[in-house]
Amino acid sequence: MTLVLPDGYQYVAASLLSAAWVIVWQIVRIGSARKAAGIPYPQLYAENAQLKENPAALRYNCVQRCHQNTLENIPLILISTLITGLKYPHFAATTSFFWVLARIAYTIGYSTGVPEKRGAGNAGGLIALLGLLVTATVTIVQVCFF
Repeated sequence: MTLVLPDGYQYVAASLLSAAWVIVWQIVRIGSARKAAGIPYPQLYAENAQLKENPAALRYNCVQRCHQNTLENIPLILISTLITGLKYPHFAATTSFFWVLARIAYTIGYSTGVPEKRGAGNAGGLIALLGLLVTATVTIVQVCFF
């Protein structure tokens, strides 16, 4: 089987690269929040006692959890975008980039220390993820059976 990438696949790569930059941005935000909260390495999250005495500790936990959630989602985004892009590169790139924009909104909202403020970005990201998963499934069915 010869794999030929369709015209427009470069946009798929660009959208996924933008996701990598969002992860880097989140890493930088974690470092700043860790320093502001005084959370020592290798402690992953602020503990209850730290949360009670330091408001910055809750913001740190929110920034850290936001990053963890992104790392939980990125494999799904990567595989579904790459597969979808084989048949529908423009849809894959656009939807993946929409996920990136939603992830930025999610990060900004969650980083306030008020977890409920992650809602709009979370909803947009979920819509993009589901769109990519469904289209990747359709693509695989088309490639394997038709």
